[in-house]
Formats: sequence, structure tokens, C-alpha cells
Amino acid sequence: MSCSLTLKSLSAKKGDRVLFQNVNLSLGHKEKIAIIGSNGRGKTTLLEIMAGLSTQSSGEIELFHEKISSPKEYQKYRHLVGYLFQNSDEQFIMPTVLEDVSFSLLAHGFSSDEAKKRALFMLGELGIAHLEKRIVFHLSGGEKKLVALAGVLVSQPQIMLLDEPTAGLDLDVQLQLTSILERVDKSVVIVSHDKTFIEKVVDKIYYLDENGLNLA
Repeated sequence: MSCSLTLKSLSAKKGDRVLFQNVNLSLGHKEKIAIIGSNGRGKTTLLEIMAGLSTQSSGEIELFHEKISSPKEYQKYRHLVGYLFQNSDEQFIMPTVLEDVSFSLLAHGFSSDEAKKRALFMLGELGIAHLEKRIVFHLSGGEKKLVALAGVLVSQPQIMLLDEPTAGLDLDVQLQLTSILERVDKSVVIVSHDKTFIEKVVDKIYYLDENGLNLA
């Protein structure tokens, strides 16, 4: 199986405290996995390292079989990796839903008309086209999560990294999110405490502890 992302002997610290060490992972093409573990163990840190938002203390990360040694080397793959923050407010850049979902496309050189067309299509795919003119910070928590997800999906990443995607959502939105992610045809890594949710979406569940990553 071709690997989208590979971690080799990865370690991370917070101050003098070791969060985890000797993490090894090969994420297959279009494989969906989840990472669980105790609070404070470093699950979000691990996800941020995969996304190029944090750096490891030691070890290697490869994207599409190329070793990534610096943020500059990661940059050429950044459009292929979508990251969904636990707090949706951290995801938003523009004031309205349509502007925000269009933003990444404009940044990658799409015309205004094409970016708007693709953004509207994605909002429709997720069942939230009626929100296009709303101010993002005036949305409910569930609406924010779906808009943030639309902003990730519209760029057509090959890898999606999701940090606690169901946290704070009511059951209806959780079910909607589950349905969307079941259909997503991409490599996916989910950090979550919601075992009922992840068991419906992923192929494998890993447990992170101080000494590494093991199948749960």
C-alpha cells in the first residue's frame, strides 16, 4: 500500500516533560485512522507535527515518500494536507461563510468566479448552502464546524487531519459529520475521545502513550 504519510521514531516534549517517544506510523493511501489516548499525552501535538504546524524533538516525517526536514520543505505539500482545528474560530480568516470557504482557492490562484463556484458547490455538498452570506462568528457551534470542514475540503487535500471534530456538537451535527467523513475518499487521521464516532469512520484505532503508538 502506497503511504501518504510516514512517521519514524518521532518524539516530542513540552518543556522538560516527554509527551511521547518512538512514534512510528505509516498512513496508507486513502486509509482512515484515529488516535486516542489520555489527556495531556500530546495527541494534538502529534497531529500538529503531521500538519507542519509544530516540530518534533527527534525523528523523521515523510510526506508522499519525501523526507521533510524543515517548514520550507513542507510548504510545497501544504495544499495537499488539510487541518481541521478543534476550535473552529481558529480556522476562520474572512468574515462571511462564502468568503472564508473561497479564501484558500483565491490564495492558490483561482479566479474570483471559479473560487466562488467551487465554494458554493462544497457548501451544497455539505448541506449548508443556506449559510453562504452569514457572518462566520455568528454561527452555532455545529454550523461553524461544518463551514470549517467545507473550507478544508474545497481545496481537495489528499490528507485530512482532524482534531476532536465532534467535541461540543449536538447529536444531529455529529451524525451529519459522520456521514460526510464516511464518504470522504482521502487519507484521514482523527484525534478524538469519541469512540462511538471514530468506530463508524476509521479503519484502525491507535493508542498514544509515552512510549509510542500501538493498535488499540
